[in-house]
Amino acid sequence: MMDKKISIAVLLGGTSPEREVSKLSGQAMYNAVEDLGYDVKYIDPGYGINQPNFGDDYFSNSLNEAPSNKNYIEAINSNLLDNIDLALIALHGKWGEDGTIQSLLELKGINYTGSGVLGSSLSMDKAKSKAIFTHFDVSTPKWIVANIDTDIEILHQKIDEQIGYPIIVKPNDQGSTLGLTKCLSENNLKESIKLARKYSDVVLIEEFIKGREIAVGIINNQILPLLEIIPKHELYDYECKYTDGMCEYIVPANVDPKIEDKLKKQAALAFDAIGCSDYGRVDFRVTDDGQIYCFEVNTLPGMTAHSLVPKMAKANDISFKELLDLIIKSAL
Repeated sequence: MMDKKISIAVLLGGTSPEREVSKLSGQAMYNAVEDLGYDVKYIDPGYGINQPNFGDDYFSNSLNEAPSNKNYIEAINSNLLDNIDLALIALHGKWGEDGTIQSLLELKGINYTGSGVLGSSLSMDKAKSKAIFTHFDVSTPKWIVANIDTDIEILHQKIDEQIGYPIIVKPNDQGSTLGLTKCLSENNLKESIKLARKYSDVVLIEEFIKGREIAVGIINNQILPLLEIIPKHELYDYECKYTDGMCEYIVPANVDPKIEDKLKKQAALAFDAIGCSDYGRVDFRVTDDGQIYCFEVNTLPGMTAHSLVPKMAKANDISFKELLDLIIKSAL
């Protein structure tokens, strides 16, 4: 491999509700990797062997043909990945961040970036990851799960007995806060569950924790400087994440040294407990009295130059290109 130019395929797009965010990550990663001197190309697994022209129509979402889940196997099993040394995964959400694409790549014998099959799958399943957090003494908000057949009256009772209002209602296996709402009382519980079920059959109902949003980035077992998110809305929702000017980011975060140390230790513990590797981001809330709560591990966080992990890396004098180079070399 050292005698030839390393060949990389950026996997982007896909079919999850986070498709457009994935395309932004993929385009930024492609440009950085190309500038680094690697041989690089795009692959959108949602289109199978009939890959689009990755021009303005693709990135502006004006293509006529829609991607499909059934095309993933066709894409990975085709000659699209022949002579590829590494799949640089820029997919977000279902089918790309949940172990699905990782499984197909492993069966094909292709190296890829990010966590493996199990770590990816567990991190995407919020309820299962929270159960593992609890087992390993990673503090996480109280929660219950509502399935398709869960009776609403029983759910009311469980919330009253085990959590109490207000609560956060969200899909159990989605990212980018899609389908998430803060529910103040049982009066709007049914509507909140209805919204979450647009994205998943399984709904996570979680204790609302009032506090500061703190993100902890990890790359190759190195903890990056902490980042505080100050959204314009009460919650760090989809609009705040992806609309310019809707958030303020402070990195390094101004956190008490004892709290900072605890956050770093809990982040590393959560990351290892789920079985994650290479790089990722662990999200917390810190209350006014210094209690910390871990919400989830992101195994393929957003990777544009303006995303959280690159911001944390920059605070550690690691440029976006250098960050991508670290991720690539670790995977290889």
